[in-house]
Formats: sequence, C-alpha cells, structure tokens
Amino acid sequence: MVSQHSFSVSTSGRGTVEITEQIARLIESSNISTGICQVFTHHTSASLIICENADPDVLRDLGVYMDGLVVDGDPRFIHTLEGIDDMPAHIRTILTNPNLSIPITNGRLALGTWQGVFLWEHRLQPQHRHITVTALG
Repeated sequence: MVSQHSFSVSTSGRGTVEITEQIARLIESSNISTGICQVFTHHTSASLIICENADPDVLRDLGVYMDGLVVDGDPRFIHTLEGIDDMPAHIRTILTNPNLSIPITNGRLALGTWQGVFLWEHRLQPQHRHITVTALG
C-alpha cells in the first residue's frame, strides 16, 4: 500500500518550523499500520531534520553552530545570484538533508519521546516551501 500527499509551509526566514503534526495526520489517515514514511522537501535551500522538540534552546544552539560553520557572505563563494545567503543556504541543505525516513508502527510515526520533525529554512528571507510525504506499508 502506498499513500502520498503534499503540503506547504511558510517560513519567516532562517530558522526551523516544526512539521511533526502535519506529517502525523497524513500517516494516521493513510491506513498504513506498519511501514516507512518518507518526507521530502522540494528545495535546495531548505532541509529536514529530526531534532529535540521539548527545549527550544536545542534548535537555537543548532542554528548558532551552523552560523559559525557556514558563514553568509563568505568571500570564497561566487554563487551569490540571490544574495549573500544563497550559496550558504545550499551548503546547509547538503550538510543536513532534503529528505527523511521514519518508521511507521501501529499506524503512527515511530518517533522517540523528544523527537520532532522540522523544516529548516536556510534563507534569510521568508519562503514558501513544498513538502511531500510518502507512506509505504
């Protein structure tokens, strides 16, 4: 059995948006009891992560770390067609990932107690992002 649905997420610029509930609702309505959930974002400057969703300091610290790792306006980058955050956003996406796989158990996402699924926006300006969720079981 296969179920596939898409949804959109609006961001307010660089940072994370939790999308666990949207994905969970799609899985629960898929009637798949055991299988795999594949989540994909159709963008090269946003990614998906599974991260702690209980303490917002974790996401804040993750952002601070990434800001130090991949610096906007780095003079080594020549791809700046859309601004100083253009190439850094692509690198951040490659270092994280545009897709995730999550087990489906008893018709639900088999996430750990403190795990949540987040869209991580890497551009500085607000964006409109498209996500596809495929459930196989």
